[in-house]
Amino acid sequence: MSGVGGQGSGTIPFFLTILLALSSACGGAAKSSPTPPPTATSTAVTGPRAVLPSGAVYSIEIARTPEDQAQGLMFRESLPARSGMLFLFTDAGPHKFWMKNTMIPLDMIWMDAEGRVLFVSADTPPCKADPCPNYGPDVPAASVLEIAGGMAAKEKVTVGSRIRFEEVRK
Repeated sequence: MSGVGGQGSGTIPFFLTILLALSSACGGAAKSSPTPPPTATSTAVTGPRAVLPSGAVYSIEIARTPEDQAQGLMFRESLPARSGMLFLFTDAGPHKFWMKNTMIPLDMIWMDAEGRVLFVSADTPPCKADPCPNYGPDVPAASVLEIAGGMAAKEKVTVGSRIRFEEVRK
């Protein structure tokens, strides 16, 4: 009888040997080129982001228009980890904030045009009833970053420190 099965027992081991050799070679190549671990600036965060003094990278929403700025983070029941909202102002004047209709405590960080921190309102509580207090310094500020309450201290944000912004069009 002729055919692959009729060639004798030497044919099957030959193919198995080739397959084993190829799979070993492929496995060895994959192990020799590991992927480097991500760094603070090469994390999976895309789009507008803030790099805080600790090196942590936060994904940020941008509030540019008066309507976006008036809405801010109102009515949100939570804020994803390492996220926030950046308020950009066309005039560098004193900009006071309030917490009306804000449901979560926030850290509010006022900065100059270079990202130098001018003032921090830490763990600013939601406003439960009118009139709501205003927060912020009486000095000109170019922007305000809002992040979850308590995170500014954990991320080493202090007056005089700098926050770097990436992919933020001013």
